[in-house]
Amino acid sequence: MARYNRWMNERMYEAARNLSGEELARDRGAFFGSILQTLNHIAVADTIWLHRFSQHPDASGLRESLAAFPRPDSLRQELAGSLRDLQHYRERLDMVILDWSETLASEQMASTLVYHNMAGQSFSRNFGHLVQHFFNHQTHHRGQASTLLFQAGVDIGITDLLAVIPREA
Repeated sequence: MARYNRWMNERMYEAARNLSGEELARDRGAFFGSILQTLNHIAVADTIWLHRFSQHPDASGLRESLAAFPRPDSLRQELAGSLRDLQHYRERLDMVILDWSETLASEQMASTLVYHNMAGQSFSRNFGHLVQHFFNHQTHHRGQASTLLFQAGVDIGITDLLAVIPREA
């Protein structure tokens, strides 16, 4: 899922570069308004979840990697002033996700993570299910962004997970 995430983000940002800054920022009536705000939200949520995941006792490497990524205090916090800057943030974040995902073990996935939401409420949930939610959330909002791009005249092409699953001999 981490490889799919990075692949799709690369495609998404490549497609978005076909639009002007004005078109990217135009409110299109979507949940987060514009294409740029939708892409920003995905990066914000990923950063928040990674900070939550970094609280797992076996996540010291993730904690170190996140030092360059302050924890957002809002789901709509602007992380970058332009698509180019957001893409740079996204690329760095995707490397953190990829590196972290390669360290995960089945024992971790079966464990419980205690975390706090943005309102400060405490939750205890299965770590593996939270990781599944993390990747599903990205896919959900990228689907929205790809629809907004298509409506703006930009087709990003194939988006299916199937495209990155290796063929078996």
